Formats: sequence, C-alpha cells, structure tokens
Amino acid sequence: MSDRAFKQAAQLLRQSRKTVALTGAGVSTESGIPDFRSRDGLWARFDPMEYGTLDAFRRDPAKVWQMLAELIGLADARPNAGHRAMSLLEQHGFLQGIITQNIDGLHQQAGSRRVVEFHGSLQSFSCPACGKGYVLEDIRRQAMPPRCTVCAAILKPDVVFFDEQIPPTALREAEELLAGADLLLVAGTSCQVAPAAYLPDMVLSRGGVLIEINPAPVLAGAAVVLAGGFSEMMERLVEELAIPGG
Repeated sequence: MSDRAFKQAAQLLRQSRKTVALTGAGVSTESGIPDFRSRDGLWARFDPMEYGTLDAFRRDPAKVWQMLAELIGLADARPNAGHRAMSLLEQHGFLQGIITQNIDGLHQQAGSRRVVEFHGSLQSFSCPACGKGYVLEDIRRQAMPPRCTVCAAILKPDVVFFDEQIPPTALREAEELLAGADLLLVAGTSCQVAPAAYLPDMVLSRGGVLIEINPAPVLAGAAVVLAGGFSEMMERLVEELAIPGG
C-alpha cells in the first residue's frame, strides 16, 4: 500500500465537515471473532434459516440456543489496534460516530462514544414473554438455554435475526448520524446485507465521498481504497494524521 493513498485519505478526513464510519465483521476478525460468512464461520456450521431467524427461535428456541451459546463465548474478545485507532479518530474530532453491523460491543470497549449498533447487541437479552431485560453476565450464570427468572420463558438476545426489521431506534440514530455527513469511512464490510449495504450509496448520492478499508475492496465508488488488514490500515491512517497516542 503506497503512502500516497494514506495521504489522500488523511487529507479527505481533514477537509471533511462530518465523517461517519460504517463497520462490519472484518474489523473484529483480528480480535478472534471469525466472519460468520467465512468458510469456517458460524453459518458454515449452522444453517442460518434453521438457527438465524426469528421464526426459528419462536418454533424451537432451545435449538437456536445451540448456536447462540457459541456466540456467548465470542463475548470474551477484546478490541484490536484498529478499534483503538478508530476511537482516536473520534477523540480528536476526525470522526463523528460509527454505524456498526457487529454485535460484539468492541468499538465501545475501545473507547468509541457514539456507536449505532445497527444489528443489535449481544450484551443484553429480553424475555419474549414478559419483557424482563437481562445483561450478558446474567446469562453466563445460567445453564443453556437461559430462562427468565420471572416466567421461565427462554430468553432472546437483543440482536436482529435475519427475518427481523432493524429496530426503529437504530434506524433513527443512523439517520441522525448520517445527516450532513460528507465522508463515509467503510471498514471491514462487504456491503452485502441490506439495509446497511445502502448507506454508502446514500452518502454518494448526497455528494459525499467514501474511503474504504478492506483486504479485498468492494466499493466501486470509493475515492480512496486502503487495501489491507483493519488494524494496520487504521494505525497507518492515525500516524498520517499525526494523532497523539496513535
């Protein structure tokens, strides 16, 4: 990767009035969380139509928890250098917020303050019968599948299954964050899952520009492509911006 691409990306960030990041599974693989769609990922072992839909959960929640139990183990992951570098961009005014498709909470752990969790979070759970809420540590103290302490129904993680709509709150927060954004930093996502996949085109249609960070670039309309691993590309970008602590 040439220094020129990083200089171009840094210049765009300096000139931007409002920059937002869109992140996906590729930003967390270096934290030990495999891409669910990879050859060895979750969907290679669990049919998403049998384990990843709300209908499947309603039919047989105990069966779906065979898959969800594996996700609980991923919650021990820790932020990588790329997460920390993205947090530095926000702290120093180069980034106004993140829209993430990930459910791992690693951006927040790294220090990012404004994060829209587009597909929900594995940090909280709800009872589909009575509505009582739980946090991850409550779940870890239970046998699988975890049950509501009030009504004994099997709990559901506050994540978006394949046949669920994006929560209205997440949609509203994403729209508010993107309002007026003239630069979208797209990292670690193939932009294949709607409606998050539409966000780059939305920014472009408003006259904005894109910076893409991916080992294998996918965005035809990106002004600058940093083709490489998330942590390395983010650390070099922070260095080019001369951010203290980077």
